[in-house]
Amino acid sequence: MTRFEGPVVLQNQHLFATDWMAHTEEDLGPLIAAADITEEQDGFVAQVIGTSAALRYAAMPEVFTSLMNAAATELTVTTPYYVPDEPIQAALCAAARRGVRVTMTVPARNDSWIVAGASRSYYEELLEAGVRLFEYPHGLLHTKALTLDGRMTMIGSANLDRRSFDLNFENNILLSDEAFTAEIRARQQSYLDASDEVTLEAVRAWPWHRRLWHNALAMIGPVL
Repeated sequence: MTRFEGPVVLQNQHLFATDWMAHTEEDLGPLIAAADITEEQDGFVAQVIGTSAALRYAAMPEVFTSLMNAAATELTVTTPYYVPDEPIQAALCAAARRGVRVTMTVPARNDSWIVAGASRSYYEELLEAGVRLFEYPHGLLHTKALTLDGRMTMIGSANLDRRSFDLNFENNILLSDEAFTAEIRARQQSYLDASDEVTLEAVRAWPWHRRLWHNALAMIGPVL
């Protein structure tokens, strides 16, 4: 859990209010107008990123893709659901191919067998590109976190799947701070240390009917 103070709270409040008013007849405009949060002097830069079916589709995935494309040395991703659009899959692969240490952790057992199968259809391409892929075996790992080059972090509710980008009401926070990023990266490492690495050899050894099943599920990825 993370506690934020300062101006970024106003952004979160505005996002909540707009989502609330979209589904009720209650006007929270006066609440937003009356909000007064003193700007912190020793904080860091942070930005709220919201997404829903009522907002421009590309906002959230564009941020994910931009961060992946900006990675210079290390990119570490933790997500419970991985059913990406093409730009995100391409950005992860491209980062690994240009020498960035790209690591992703997903749960070994998902609460949706359909999503789990679709996710595994992307494994071979990721591994061929040089992405290190780990499966967390101790329950449904639900953390959604991305750390970049030891200096930037994005955390929140959005998964790396099209449902988060197209339909769900999601709220992420992007921030730039080395100390905070080090804490999140340490938490990600605790997941990695407890996980099993997936190898390219193991994926290529899957029977043909399993690979066919994964690929068939990926075809319905946009509605998962």
